[in-house]
Amino acid sequence: MAELITAVIVDDHPAIAAGVRAWCAAALPPVELIDAEGRIARAWTEPGASAQVVIFDLQLNGPPAFRELERLVDAGRQVIVYSGRSDRDTVLTCLDLGVFTYLTKAEGPDHLIPAIRAAAADLPYTSPSLGGVMSTDRRPSRPQLSEREMETLVAWFESDSKRLVAGKLGVSIKTVETYIDRVRIKYANTGRPARTKAALVERAIQDGLIAMEDLTG
Repeated sequence: MAELITAVIVDDHPAIAAGVRAWCAAALPPVELIDAEGRIARAWTEPGASAQVVIFDLQLNGPPAFRELERLVDAGRQVIVYSGRSDRDTVLTCLDLGVFTYLTKAEGPDHLIPAIRAAAADLPYTSPSLGGVMSTDRRPSRPQLSEREMETLVAWFESDSKRLVAGKLGVSIKTVETYIDRVRIKYANTGRPARTKAALVERAIQDGLIAMEDLTG
């Protein structure tokens, strides 16, 4: 039997949360959904804190909550932005912050449920709205890595194992794996997958994210 996936939805529109709950319940296998009732704090406390995936409404009775979004991403949460906004700048800002993927609320269960499953499995998922924005993005096709992702990546390149990286950075092995997987997903989402450690080193050097000197100390 497939492992039950858990997700928490942070959305201040009860009708949206109820709709997503119905989609999750009807999915095969179903997804367990926790309703944070529009309160971001409930994504940080149990049972929301243990949810594998965060479904995040970017606009909670105010301007886009980029700061709260960044906090969730920096904490290693797999965040799907599920928003009514579809403008290019907003989508790219969320992508740069490190969200797992971006869906508009016009994209229904045919995309939200697969995105939840992909996020839980650390597999890439590009929604139609995100794909459309990325296809018109003329910026260099270089993933934007957070400071913690960069720190973890360089430590991994310098080490023989993720256990050594975890000890060096004072984090768990799972956290190390999460950051490395997120870097891989970002490369995959730019159309430049790096499935092996060697390929990831090559990409990072090509993009100027690291230098050979960083690896040789």
